Amino acid sequence: MVVMAGVELAELIAQLRAELTEAMRAGENAGLRFELGPVELELALTVSKEGGAGGKVRFWVAELGTEGKASRTSTQRIKLVLDPRQAGVPDRRPLISGEEVDGER
Repeated sequence: MVVMAGVELAELIAQLRAELTEAMRAGENAGLRFELGPVELELALTVSKEGGAGGKVRFWVAELGTEGKASRTSTQRIKLVLDPRQAGVPDRRPLISGEEVDGER
């Protein structure tokens, strides 16, 4: 079995969605707001497939170690472009704002 030291791709995207939602909520009453355009993520993913009847293919944003079970892995670089839209208003881009956080550019 491959032991991953990171997160699955779906978990990463869910966390990004939560962070953007919080930024939108924090900026609802701000005087200056920004339209959220496409979000580009460039990731190094580990693709693993476990052998056996219940084997699955998984995509991990991770470094990996090994354990004694048969599996195959390869590392791929991908670039995702996400175009966030609010449910109910797909023709308008969401607006975000908020206070600057230490370390933020």
